[in-house]
Amino acid sequence: MARSPVLIYLGVVLFVVLLLSFAPSRPNRLHRRLKLRSAAHLSTPSGLDRRSIPFDPIIADIERVREDREWEKSHYFPEGHAPAMESQPEWEDFMNAEDYINDEERFNVTHRIVELFPKIDVGRADGFVTADELTEWNLRQVEQEVLHRTQRDMELHDKNHDGLISFTEYEPPSWAYRLHDDNSTDNKVGWWKEEHFNASDWNGDGLLNLTEFNDFLHPADASNPKLIRWLAKEEIRERDKDKDGKLNFQEYFNGLFNLIRRTDDVHNSTFKSETSSEMPAKNLFSELDRDNDGFLSEDELLPVIGDIHPSERYYAKQQADYAITEADTDKDGRLSLKEMIENPYVFYSSIFTDDDDYDFHDEFR
Repeated sequence: MARSPVLIYLGVVLFVVLLLSFAPSRPNRLHRRLKLRSAAHLSTPSGLDRRSIPFDPIIADIERVREDREWEKSHYFPEGHAPAMESQPEWEDFMNAEDYINDEERFNVTHRIVELFPKIDVGRADGFVTADELTEWNLRQVEQEVLHRTQRDMELHDKNHDGLISFTEYEPPSWAYRLHDDNSTDNKVGWWKEEHFNASDWNGDGLLNLTEFNDFLHPADASNPKLIRWLAKEEIRERDKDKDGKLNFQEYFNGLFNLIRRTDDVHNSTFKSETSSEMPAKNLFSELDRDNDGFLSEDELLPVIGDIHPSERYYAKQQADYAITEADTDKDGRLSLKEMIENPYVFYSSIFTDDDDYDFHDEFR
């Protein structure tokens, strides 16, 4: 008769707790303070694709509430006259949310990891977390975060409150307008054109529901083939200097190749000069140019569109791989509960509070 996974986890947890109780204390942990991400940083468009993914749902909830308040102030109460707050979670009793997560009686990192471990180890409940399992966990956390922002933006732009967004209802952010040398601007340039809107409109009804609007705001994560094709077309539009609707080698080489090389292991080499990088660029160009006409079309860019526009899964895997590398002390390619407990700051952003050590611990990217 097979043992219950719950009994297995209870045995593992008891074993780890006993080990830790007899282990010497880790001096570095005394000099660390858990750190929340800045609400201002989270709200900036440039910070979204490189932000660290919150490992703990409690941390994510705290950051979400703080970010929502800043967002509401800037969009609904620009003069600072915000309404009284409703009843809030336990952490709101603290003057500073970071004080709450650094109060071990209220928020104990070891207990949190023990609680979260079986929720991450779901692929095969064997008492270990693999890179794939951690990637899926990270992806679920960031998808919730992204969808929450989309719901918030939808509420802002849905003027008639019908749960749908029309093109006339949507107003692009001010930074979406490109300023030219003559101080003129494009009307809804690039990603904010009606063509982008229509590509996101999966069912073709002229309106975007929540899923379609989420694709509109985050096309790199969409599965809509129309939107993926639009991304390829947009890459050509931005780089097609001679306006012939396709990319010659020089148009591809000046910028696009670097984007592909940055995220593709095959081409992720550091080249010392433009000349030394030209050969791998030509090799990749020839590989993509399937009809051998010397140009790249929309269809030919499709295989690398995920390299040009990395999805949230890419960043989730990047973070998971980093965590495995840093916390996998026995180097078996997976994480035990003991390894995660002994390396909590791989998963929780923190700063050093002892000037004799370091000033800051960089947030995990």
